[in-house]
Amino acid sequence: MFRIGILRSSLSRSHPQIYSRTSSLLSTWYSPESISQQQTNHDDDPVLVKLSVAIRDSYKDPKLESFTACPSIRKVLPSLSVRHVIDLINRNPLSLPHRFIFAFFKFVSSQPGFRFTVESYFVMARFLAVHEMFAEAQSLIGLVVSRKGKNSASSVFVALLEMKGTSMCEFLVDALMITYMDLGFIPDAIQCFRLTRKHKFVVPIRGCGNLLDRMMKVNPTGIVWGFYMEILDAGYPSNVYVFNILMNKFCKEGKICDAQKVFDEITKRGLRPTVVSFNTLINGYCKAGNLDEGFRLKHHMEKSRTRPDVFTYSALINALCKENKMDEAHGLFDEMCERGLIPNDVIFTTLIHGHSRNGQIDLMKESYEKMLIRGLRPDIVLYNTLVNGFCKNGDLVAARNIVDGMIHRGLRPDKVTYTTLIDGYCRGGDVEAALEIRKEMDQNGIELDRVCFSALICGMCKEGRVIDAERALREMLRAGMKPDDVTYTMLMDAFCKKGDVQTGFKLLKEMQSDGHVPIVVTYNVLLNGLCKLGQMKNADTLLDAMLNIGVVPDDITFNILLEGHHRYANASKHYKQKPEIGIVADLDSYKSLVNELYRASKDHRKR
Repeated sequence: MFRIGILRSSLSRSHPQIYSRTSSLLSTWYSPESISQQQTNHDDDPVLVKLSVAIRDSYKDPKLESFTACPSIRKVLPSLSVRHVIDLINRNPLSLPHRFIFAFFKFVSSQPGFRFTVESYFVMARFLAVHEMFAEAQSLIGLVVSRKGKNSASSVFVALLEMKGTSMCEFLVDALMITYMDLGFIPDAIQCFRLTRKHKFVVPIRGCGNLLDRMMKVNPTGIVWGFYMEILDAGYPSNVYVFNILMNKFCKEGKICDAQKVFDEITKRGLRPTVVSFNTLINGYCKAGNLDEGFRLKHHMEKSRTRPDVFTYSALINALCKENKMDEAHGLFDEMCERGLIPNDVIFTTLIHGHSRNGQIDLMKESYEKMLIRGLRPDIVLYNTLVNGFCKNGDLVAARNIVDGMIHRGLRPDKVTYTTLIDGYCRGGDVEAALEIRKEMDQNGIELDRVCFSALICGMCKEGRVIDAERALREMLRAGMKPDDVTYTMLMDAFCKKGDVQTGFKLLKEMQSDGHVPIVVTYNVLLNGLCKLGQMKNADTLLDAMLNIGVVPDDITFNILLEGHHRYANASKHYKQKPEIGIVADLDSYKSLVNELYRASKDHRKR
C-alpha cells in the first residue's frame, strides 16, 4: 500500500488532469507476477534474447545517453518486428524492469518506418497497468483513439478481444470508454459498452459511470434514460440518486409522464424512493397544474412511511396559491406546523403573494406578521410583494411604510420596488408623489425601465398633463426604449380630449414608423377626437382607411361615429326629433342609420 501512496502522490503532481480521472482505478491491487503466469513456455526467440540483452546493457553503461547510442541496439533494430516487441512485453525473458521496457517501447515507436499496431499499444497499456502505471497506460490508449478518430470503436475493440479474461482487461475497457468520452466521441463510447455486452465482458463499471455523468450534461434526457436502462439490464448497479436526477430533468422539460416512469422504475429495481424522489415528482405535477396527482403522491409517501418535509408542503402550498385556493393552502400550512415542521421564508412568501394577488390584504398582513414572529428575515422579493399588494388595494401609505421599513432593515429598494410605487401613485391620481419616487430612483442610480415610463405617462395623461406626458415619451425614446401600443394610445387619447387631434395623428404616424400596427382601440380614440370637433368627413375618411388596411371596426367604432353624425346632422335648433340609437355592430347598420339621420334632418328643414 506504501507503493500505491507514492504513485498517487507522483501522479497528482505530474499529471493532475489524468490523476483526477484515473485515481479511482488504483483501488484494486494488481500483482506484477500475475502477468508472468500467462507467459508461454516457447523457446526464446534469438532476436528477442539479443534485444533483451541490448536493452539491459544500454542501461548498465552510464556513458550511453540513449538507445540510439547503443551499438547492440542499433545492430538488432533492422531485424526487429512488432511481434518481437510484443513478445518482449509479454515474456520478458531477462526480467527487465518495466520502466526499461516502456522506455524502449517509446524509443521504437519514434523510429522512422516502424509502426505499432493497435494490439501492440493495448499490450503495452496492459503491461503498464499491471505495474500500476495507470496514467501512462491511459495515455497510450488516448494516442490510439486520437489517431483512429470518430466511429472507430468497433475496429479498436477487436484488439481487446484477444485479451478477454486476462489481468487488467477490465481496466483497458474502462480506459477505452473514458478516452472516447473525453474526446467527445459519445457514440463510440456507447458502442464500446455494447461490444462488451455482446462479447460477454464484465460490465465496465467505471466507464459506464463516467459516460452516464457526461451524457447527463450533453445529451437529451430521453437518450440518457434509455442508456441508463441499458446498462442496468447489463448488471450496472442501480442508484436512487441517478433516478432522482433523471426524474428532475424530465420534470424541468415538462415531461411528467416520463418522470413518472422513472419513479416507478425505482421500486422495480428493488430500491426505495427517498423523500427527494417523492418531492421531485410532486413538484413536477404541481408545476404541471395537476394537483390531484401531487396530493395522491403525498398520500402514497405517507403510506410508505416516508415523512413529507418542508419542501413537500412548499410545492403543494405554492400550487394551491396559484389556483387561488387560499383556504386549502392555509389548511396545509397548519398541518405542516402541527407535524412539527418549521415553515421557511419561501412558504410565507408564497402565501403572502397569494393573498396579495387575491386582494386579501388583511390575511397578507397576518401572514407577514407570523413570519416576523418566527424570526424569519424578509428578502427584497417578499417586500416587493407586500408593496404590490398595498398599492393594488390603494393603500399607498402602507406601501410607503413597507419601503421605509425595508430601508431601515438594511435592504435597498430595487427597480421593481420603485416601479410598483410609481404605478400605485399614478393609479391613485398622485402624479407628484410618483415624480418624487422617480427622483429617489435617480439619486440611487436606478434607471427607469419601460414599465416605469409607461406608468408615469399614463398617470400624467389621466390628469390631463399632456405636455409632461409627451416629454416623458421623448425621454423614453432617447433612452432607447420603445413605448407599447397602450402608451401611445393613452397619449393620443389625452391630446384628443384636449381638442388637439393633430398631435394625435402625429403620434399615430410615429407609432406606425416605429413598427407598431395600430389596433381598433387606437383608431377609436382618434375617431372620437374628430367626432367631438364635428369633423365627420375626416372621421368617415379614417374609417375607410381602417377598412382598407384590414382593421375591423367594433361596435364602439360605429357608435362613436353614429353619435357624431347625430349631433351634427340635427344642428338646426328647430329639429327636435332624435331617432332611437341602439348598439350598432356592423357597417351596413351604421350606414343605414346615418342615412336615416340625414333624411330626417332634410325633411325637417323643408318644413
